Amino acid sequence: MSIYTGPVFDMARRQFQVIADHINIPADERDRLLYPKRAITVSCPIHRDDGSTAVFQGYRVQHHLTLGPTKGGTRFAASVDIGEVAALAVWMSWKCALVGLPYGGAKGGVTVDPHSLSRRELEALSRRYMQEMIPFVGPHTDVMAPDMGTNEQVMAWFMDTYSAYQGKTVTEIVTGKPVATGGTVGRREATGRGVVHLAMRAAKKIGLNPKGATAIVQGFGNVGAITAAELVARGVKIIGISDHTACLFDDGGLPMEAIFKHTATHGVLAGFSTQAAFDPAALLAQPCDILVPAALERVIDAAMAAKLRCRILAEGANGPTTPEADLVLEQRQDEIFVLPDILCNAGGVVVSYFEWVQDLQQFFWEETEVNSRLAQILDRAFEQMLARVTRERISHRTAAMAIGVEKVYAAKQMRGLFP
Repeated sequence: MSIYTGPVFDMARRQFQVIADHINIPADERDRLLYPKRAITVSCPIHRDDGSTAVFQGYRVQHHLTLGPTKGGTRFAASVDIGEVAALAVWMSWKCALVGLPYGGAKGGVTVDPHSLSRRELEALSRRYMQEMIPFVGPHTDVMAPDMGTNEQVMAWFMDTYSAYQGKTVTEIVTGKPVATGGTVGRREATGRGVVHLAMRAAKKIGLNPKGATAIVQGFGNVGAITAAELVARGVKIIGISDHTACLFDDGGLPMEAIFKHTATHGVLAGFSTQAAFDPAALLAQPCDILVPAALERVIDAAMAAKLRCRILAEGANGPTTPEADLVLEQRQDEIFVLPDILCNAGGVVVSYFEWVQDLQQFFWEETEVNSRLAQILDRAFEQMLARVTRERISHRTAAMAIGVEKVYAAKQMRGLFP
């Protein structure tokens, strides 16, 4: 029996078993690679604005410490549970190893709808969660970052809470902070920029001209919105977008400048227009050149994979494609160029690494240097993935994950049982 249950962790486990079979990891070595080193569950009581007390459940999972401290975001969402958090930590491990960062994977979260909290309540919950985590995290143990439902402001509260208990400012305890509090330029845009950089690499491989190409972006939070803006800057026409409040589609192209202004003011797509309203369940199946799922896990199942009519599938979200869908996509490799999540959305953790390094050294870079180093790391991982695809005649996801899992496995073999 395991505490790690649920559909998201089951998906991560099945993906790992495919890779373990492919690279011939002995059966008795697999559990040590898959199951997290440490999981923390905490209760986070806060005073609500009406004077009542509410208690929220918080989690942090640290997958492995073999290559360095763990690294990963903190998610505030109503769907958060220990299985989901563990799966995200596992995927982060393979992602960090694939792009060559000295980290193990981690993930945290609180089961709460952040939209139901006032700003004061959000601050109280953020600070209480970090306070409960203080015995288990540190700049060389576990470094937090933002994720769905959290942002730069939450990271600033995390950093301030940790620093108050240390009696000094410790900027390197979190990444994704505001630049004014030790963050790095380029971090907020990094994940979306990485998605688009790799989508352009894929476009070049398949002979797709970005000028006039079409794209659909599912999810319009930080990753989706930045991805859309970066695509527009390269001449790509956005024909479909969605968030948890609305879905818009127009095969002639959406008025993105007006949409960006609306979401900057209101935070969501709802209220922009009803003329282009569309069924969110059908959005992913519409014809386009570039499809970016940038919302939740498991949105592309086998049935949806068979319906996709894109040329490039750029996975901005973590775990958007199920193992059953992967089997379908493997049969469609000549039609759809898949950029798997552990590569496609790695830009965020790469620039988080840059932020951590800058905080440790107290020496900060210009944005041009941040973006140049990001592109260099993503290009290297992209080429390594494609070389393995060609050499072993496997899918892009299998190649990317095999590279990551092999690096962690090799380090554990050399170090022994401790980390």
